Amino acid sequence: MNFNLTEEQKALQAQVAEFADKVVAPGAQARDQEAKFPVELYKQVGELGVTRIPFEEKWGGMGLGTFESVLAYEQLARADQSLALSTMVSVGTGLLLSRFGSEGQKEKYLGDIVSGKALGAIAGTEPQAGSDTSAFATRARPADGGWAVNGEKAFITNSGTDITSVIVTLVVTSDPSEKQKTFSLFAVPGDAPGLKVGPSYRKMGWRSSDTHPLFFDDCRIGADALLGEAGQGRYLLHKGYQQARIFLAACSLGLAQACLERSLEYANERQAFGGPIGRLQLVQKTIAEMALKIEAARLLVYRTAWMVDQGTVGLKDLSMAKWYATEIGTECANAAIQVHGGWGFMDDCPVSRYYRDNRICTIGDGTSDIQALVIARGLGLKVEF
Repeated sequence: MNFNLTEEQKALQAQVAEFADKVVAPGAQARDQEAKFPVELYKQVGELGVTRIPFEEKWGGMGLGTFESVLAYEQLARADQSLALSTMVSVGTGLLLSRFGSEGQKEKYLGDIVSGKALGAIAGTEPQAGSDTSAFATRARPADGGWAVNGEKAFITNSGTDITSVIVTLVVTSDPSEKQKTFSLFAVPGDAPGLKVGPSYRKMGWRSSDTHPLFFDDCRIGADALLGEAGQGRYLLHKGYQQARIFLAACSLGLAQACLERSLEYANERQAFGGPIGRLQLVQKTIAEMALKIEAARLLVYRTAWMVDQGTVGLKDLSMAKWYATEIGTECANAAIQVHGGWGFMDDCPVSRYYRDNRICTIGDGTSDIQALVIARGLGLKVEF
């Protein structure tokens, strides 16, 4: 078993780490307070090449794999998980288009998403339906040679920026009179007539990522907006969520690493009881446990990303990586606050932001509870969703 990165992978990791430390990290706290998505900084992420990693060269990509993307997201999230999250969602949108989109859709959207000049969004969640995609109620009906969409989506990342170009949206396309719903996926232009972006949410974490509700009021889109085949939308969106699980796991891994680094720094500097608190055995144990959990999570995430690229990954593997890494992120953030004491409870302290940011990671792209059910089913147990 070879656990070593190639020279090219080491160079990519080092390049993104340097960018994260010098460019991303210094303004992360201010961006959190401002709660505004940093468009120009995101374009710099694109110029660095992070958004290009998993795409074919014909679309301006690097032609690399999921593993390389995981290396990059880990480093971005170490500095600012909000920015890493916005990046992975846009890249995930592009991957859906590259896998299932028509040539016309790829020509229209992929170039700018791959370069980081535009953002993509995925509109799945609704006010009354998250992991239970069968309960989605937003509908599309044929109209004037295209489609008319009516309904509402909630908590949609990247949906309201000046550079949002496309929102991949899951809707019901069966007639309301039919007992069995069928779903289709559409590439909805960000400026589609009848699409209204609601006010930005006030969030516990991920404050500098862009998140809005979306309202479709007889929103008109062309026949060419259909992504993949009609009636296959739910299947295609689940494919996208599966990819997102390993990306989100990497974001939590990077944040957990930041918790460890901040705690080590503080434990060596903070003076109490006649010396640095890092000399106290209980503080040492807390930090050592953080390091152990992070290393275990890293091995699981890296292995799963490698399996994705080898074509051998299963749902159980993705759920294990997502569940463990995201929970470890929150555990490490909680431990980091404990190490920092009262200072850790203050909004100005980075570990306070880490805790707030990572909490949603155990919910988004399938909750930890859903991951447990997927794993149980993968082990051969009978599971009801």
